[in-house]
Amino acid sequence: MDSAPQLSTRLILLLSSLWHLGLTATNYNCDDALVSSLPLTAFDSSSELFSVHNPSFAKLNRRDGAGGWSPLESNPKQWLQIDLGDRAEITAVATQGRYGSSDWITSYILMFSDTGRNWKQYRQEDGIWVFTGNTNADSVVHHKLLHSVKTRFLRFVPLKWNPSGRIGLRVEVYGCSYKSDIADFDGRSSLLYRFNQKMMSTFKDVVSLKFKSMQGDGVLFHGEGQRGDYITLELQKGKLSLHINLGDAKLRFSTSHTSVTLGSLLDDQHWHSVLIERFNKQVNFTVDKHTQHFRTKGDSDHLDIDYELSFGGIPVPGKPGTFLKKNFLGCIENLYYNGVNIIDLAKRRKPQIYTVGNVTFSCSEPPIVPITFVSSSSSYLLLPGTPQIDGLSVSFQFRTWNKDGLLLSTELSEDSGVLLLYLHIGRLTLVIQKVAENSMEISAGSNLHDGLWHSVNINARRHRITLTLDNDVAAAAHATTLSQIYSGNSYYFGGCPDNFTESQCLNPITAFQGCMRLIFIDNQPKDLILVQQGSLGNFSDLHIDLCDIKDRCLPNYCEHGGKCSQSWTTFYCDCSEMGYMGATCHNSIYEQSCEAYRHKGKTSGFFHIDSDGSGPLGPFQVYCNITEDKIWTAVQHNNTELTRVQGADPEKPYAMYFNYSSSLDQIEAMINSAEYCEQEVAYHCKKSRLLNTPNGMPYVWWVGRANEKHPYWGGSLPGVQQCACGLEESCLDMRYFCNCDADKEEWTHDTGLLSFKDHLPVTQLMITDTNRSNSEAAWRIGPLRCHGDRQFWNAASFNTEASYLHFPTFHAEFSADISFFFKTTAVSGVFLENLGIKDFIRIEISSPKEITFSIDVGNGPMEATVQSPTSLNDNQWHFVRAERNLKQTSLQVDNLPKKILEAPAEGHFRLQLNSQFFVGGTASRQKGFLGCIRSLHLNGQKLDLEERAKMTPGVKPGCPGHCSSYGNLCHNGGKCVEKYNGYFCDCTSSPYEGPFCKEEVSAVFEAGTSVTYIFQEPYPVTKNASTSSSGIYADAIMSKENIAFSFLTARAPSLLLYIDTYFHDYLAVILSKNGSLQVRYKLSKDGFLVFTIDSGNLANRELHHVKINREGKELIIQVDQVLKLKHNLSEIDFKAIKSLTLGKVADSLGLDSEVLKANSHGFTGCLSSVQYNHIAPLKAALRHPSIAPVTVKGSLTESSCGYIAEADVNTITTVYSSSDPFGKSDEREPLTNAIRSDSAVIGGVIAVVIFIIFCIVAIMSRFLYQHKQTHRSSQAKEKEYAENLDSSFKTDIDLQNTVSECKREYFI
Repeated sequence: MDSAPQLSTRLILLLSSLWHLGLTATNYNCDDALVSSLPLTAFDSSSELFSVHNPSFAKLNRRDGAGGWSPLESNPKQWLQIDLGDRAEITAVATQGRYGSSDWITSYILMFSDTGRNWKQYRQEDGIWVFTGNTNADSVVHHKLLHSVKTRFLRFVPLKWNPSGRIGLRVEVYGCSYKSDIADFDGRSSLLYRFNQKMMSTFKDVVSLKFKSMQGDGVLFHGEGQRGDYITLELQKGKLSLHINLGDAKLRFSTSHTSVTLGSLLDDQHWHSVLIERFNKQVNFTVDKHTQHFRTKGDSDHLDIDYELSFGGIPVPGKPGTFLKKNFLGCIENLYYNGVNIIDLAKRRKPQIYTVGNVTFSCSEPPIVPITFVSSSSSYLLLPGTPQIDGLSVSFQFRTWNKDGLLLSTELSEDSGVLLLYLHIGRLTLVIQKVAENSMEISAGSNLHDGLWHSVNINARRHRITLTLDNDVAAAAHATTLSQIYSGNSYYFGGCPDNFTESQCLNPITAFQGCMRLIFIDNQPKDLILVQQGSLGNFSDLHIDLCDIKDRCLPNYCEHGGKCSQSWTTFYCDCSEMGYMGATCHNSIYEQSCEAYRHKGKTSGFFHIDSDGSGPLGPFQVYCNITEDKIWTAVQHNNTELTRVQGADPEKPYAMYFNYSSSLDQIEAMINSAEYCEQEVAYHCKKSRLLNTPNGMPYVWWVGRANEKHPYWGGSLPGVQQCACGLEESCLDMRYFCNCDADKEEWTHDTGLLSFKDHLPVTQLMITDTNRSNSEAAWRIGPLRCHGDRQFWNAASFNTEASYLHFPTFHAEFSADISFFFKTTAVSGVFLENLGIKDFIRIEISSPKEITFSIDVGNGPMEATVQSPTSLNDNQWHFVRAERNLKQTSLQVDNLPKKILEAPAEGHFRLQLNSQFFVGGTASRQKGFLGCIRSLHLNGQKLDLEERAKMTPGVKPGCPGHCSSYGNLCHNGGKCVEKYNGYFCDCTSSPYEGPFCKEEVSAVFEAGTSVTYIFQEPYPVTKNASTSSSGIYADAIMSKENIAFSFLTARAPSLLLYIDTYFHDYLAVILSKNGSLQVRYKLSKDGFLVFTIDSGNLANRELHHVKINREGKELIIQVDQVLKLKHNLSEIDFKAIKSLTLGKVADSLGLDSEVLKANSHGFTGCLSSVQYNHIAPLKAALRHPSIAPVTVKGSLTESSCGYIAEADVNTITTVYSSSDPFGKSDEREPLTNAIRSDSAVIGGVIAVVIFIIFCIVAIMSRFLYQHKQTHRSSQAKEKEYAENLDSSFKTDIDLQNTVSECKREYFI
């Protein structure tokens, strides 16, 4: 909907609302004093101290009698009542103490009623509002009500008073008279509003009314038309449902019509307001203070109603007194339909109104007195029975949210036992316990803790007892007893007194919390007002004459779609399968970015990210490529394949719409958080123009996230109608700015990256030039890829205690979460603070080992403190997360136990702040923070500390020293290297690789395979070696051996590792014939040193880890992390290292017999993560074959030893595959997969023939080559070997490059 219709809609609804409000409120200056002119009989009270303290003296500023009202006893059960004579609109109240005394109240609540029965407490902010009273006897304290109250009776209920005096009170009430039109429906009546024409067609409707009812079901109004239009408003189980459909007859009897439900507990016999505003399909539905906006279904904007609207029921045409649904039972007030006062027309007997049944114009109020059981431990009501009557009869109604609770306990007369009635898991259970007999038990109902009124009837005659629930006689439960049942003397409802053993009251379960009404014992109603006055029975912790039930799930404070359930005192949130956790489903269980997953040590894979954390956007799945310094995030869409296009022209363009694995709002949040984003676009063309450069209208364009058309292509800049070759001046035809714009007959392409973040992602592609002769094209739009997290390392350094950053006010009334990292050397300081008039939040380091979260929402300050066993001012990064919601306040520091404070069930709960949000200091500029704060989030929103720090004195953007906290994440000899916005692990000197140097580098060796690393002399590093390869060279003069590797094999004997020197010494690590490990030194001075490690047969197809360390005289050997040998040698001289060989040694001269045996087959199996001092020879052979001094003979295939540990190493077949999760074909032949024709079949046949010929030639060449090898010299020149080696690896390198290209298409 555009702005004009929206404006007209709001204007019409505003005018209509003001118009009908004008009819109901005739006096806008509603502040008249209402009490001063009342007669003495208008005042009543719970009690009076003496006659001179009676309630008639309680008028403001009066001094008659004792100068005000005081009750006989000062306790919270007292009240002062005022009868205004008629219903009035109350807008303010005022109080004084008793004149010239020490008697005044300091706090109170207000209650109101139309009848003097069934009271309701005044609520504000969804809680019972406590008014502040007086501080002396004579000053006047005024309170203006946030919401006016329409009532006749008003009660002041003191809660607290002057501790040095008594309750003393004088009052005034301000407001004005309230006039209204009321209709009373008896459940068998209705009003019909008939139109002047056959059909009423409207595009705008406004319906407003108030109603009160004791019945949970009934139709308030209904209208329908022959085309299928209808509108119905009805009560259903105490909630109000609006059903509406505009012009679709097919939906009339289906489940797809529009239905919206609001409100709860609306059958409480109190007034509830309803407002329905419709403009075309847009509807605002308001019940009391809660509004829901929705859009109707149907094919029309008009509501077409035939003949009439019915109010109070749906009469059946032609059948007087018959209704389609249950009629409304109760009163309706000020009923307006599109400005027409329906009840006024009915009262004046206008012909537009037809009355069905008995409708009266004053509200009949049933004299029902409800009671509320407040406490789950001490509430009870004791009522007398008539003992020794043959039989028993008890009935009452109850409503509750609790699954368990005692409803009734009585000791029956004549030793006939004890009768118990209680709720257990929402089911009603009746038990009669007798000493000499087995207990009798019957049950009825389910889910009776749903907040609705339920009626219970227990009848017993002689040996038969009947339990009837909700007047359903057909479903009543029956049982018989051996002994006759007699009525009891005392009936305990809801619970038992503390001295229950003396009172003979039994309670096998918790006390009842809820409401009861209409209590009958032995068929006699019990007057609960007499109980309140103390003349009947007894009670404890009851509210008499009101049902104080509250729906704590309305509104639903469970966030992110969490399901709300409740008990009498609190609510619960079910967050399962929502992706969120916490008391109110506020916290996302996922990280906000791939960068955060990397920080937690995760490796590449699919992850869910939640870009706005606890914000409204949900999580979505991405692929995190955590294999290099830049952590890439990829989001896939519905078509990343190369797609052919023909037959498109400007009249019939080709359009492709892209649907991503997440919503555009989620993608936008991810893009905004990233440092860089890109999307590859490729257009392959044959006589198909792309952008029609240099000056034409583009033939191809794409649409971005803002639904804007973009006529530039990948590699170019926004606003520049060019392709990449245009900017690079490398197009095939320099007259054009795109290769395809040359309009050639041959295939060419324009490929590049779109990287302007505000335009991404691509949502639509349009092509209009493939309909000419021999014209065709193929396109590909790659996945969206982003790297970096602008917030994760966003930091500020606070250099003075007076320095701070300030941001706009933090608005978080119902739930707030704050998270950040900090590091400091200071003893104390305030991290952040935000103030309100009374409310505030503050997080601080209060001592070197304590973090404190302080908050006040109007109920007094609360402090959650986490104590650390170690100092937190250690200049290391520490994580803090503070959260406050309606249920609890919590504080988490690092991985220490979370501190949780439960919120009070009642009281203030809105956090209202109005000052600036201070970071690193306070509004008073005291107790400022010295140190660094980074990655600050408020309710999932990210604060840019660095940008604000750039313009703030005393604060610097960024914070160095990340490796001091995160250096331990670099494993296996990797070195942590500082970056401005983080760190990375340098794995150059490690035999491992990956972002944390944890990924093994391993390869499969076949018989005869060898990897030889040649140490250079006399200097370690060649002049032209690159920095990245510097770690693969080292000094050949070694004074120690630090050897580590892993291996897997099934063959023994085997030669694992061999090191020789320029002095013809060597060190060999072998597996002997029985599979045991041997370390063998051959030294010029000392001869042979052999160390055998008997750990069983290590040639057992399992992965084993070996560490050999020698420094000076001490030799340590470990196998599988277990120390196997520790030996002190005589001083040995093993240095001037010449080469290190893995696998078979080519020069076997000088080897002893055991090594010769092991070397005869070399090594067959898998070697992994080989390290010799600072050299990683296997990694050098696999990663730097062109620059490392390493040679490879035989077959060496990269694989994962860990992956194949359970496989038979003799039958290993390793296939290297790309890690691209979405797969991508090689685009050097762009249409291979996209375009299929008969030529593909012919090509396939030719390929098979060529393959067979190739195999024959290969076999013959192999035979000739082996024959020639027998005549070659065993000593080849090193240079010639190196050249041959270099050429032999070209194919392998090309293969790796090809695979890398395929990977880069997605990940890089």
